Amino acid sequence: MKSVSISAEKRVDLGKKEAKALRAAGKVPCVVYGGETVHHFSATEIAFNNLVYTPNVYAVAIDIEGATVNALIKDIQFHPVTDRILHIDFIELVPGQSVNTEIPVVITGNAIGVRNGGKLRKTLRKLSVRATPENLPDAVTLDISKMRIGEKIYVRDVDASGFDILTSGNAVIVAVKTARNVVEDEEEEEEGAEAAADAPAAEAPAAE
Repeated sequence: MKSVSISAEKRVDLGKKEAKALRAAGKVPCVVYGGETVHHFSATEIAFNNLVYTPNVYAVAIDIEGATVNALIKDIQFHPVTDRILHIDFIELVPGQSVNTEIPVVITGNAIGVRNGGKLRKTLRKLSVRATPENLPDAVTLDISKMRIGEKIYVRDVDASGFDILTSGNAVIVAVKTARNVVEDEEEEEEGAEAAADAPAAEAPAAE
């Protein structure tokens, strides 16, 4: 999994007053748990822009005053009015220890069904997965080039090598919405072409 780095400072006081002062200074109070030690720290709000406002998922190397902790974002609290980041929870990445997270679904290719007039419907943009840090994928990539009208790709169709998918296997990830008229038109054209090919050639009029 791709990783980014941020610089952070230890939090000394953990009360509401200290958290409010941090936010007023343009910083975000954070916590990392899941390892042997719980780490309370803060970092500038701008440091999280490339982590929060993106569909991608990154591992985060957090430099807390010289000590590096590798983690994933677990939860983010936003201000209900301004949408500013109020607090971030991280889960520490410990080698060999599985963690739960969400990874994006990346769609590639141009479906046959779409070219024939169908409509592509993306139902799931992320999947919940469980894996050790070394086996966490950046994303699940699906090639939809061969999908025809009416076909669907389910979660159970995904090749999950090295990780477990927690999302229900019956959930639809992407589908080419049925366009009945288009299908019928194609079939009628094919039948017409076959009939024309099978019909005997008309006899030429006899010469006078």
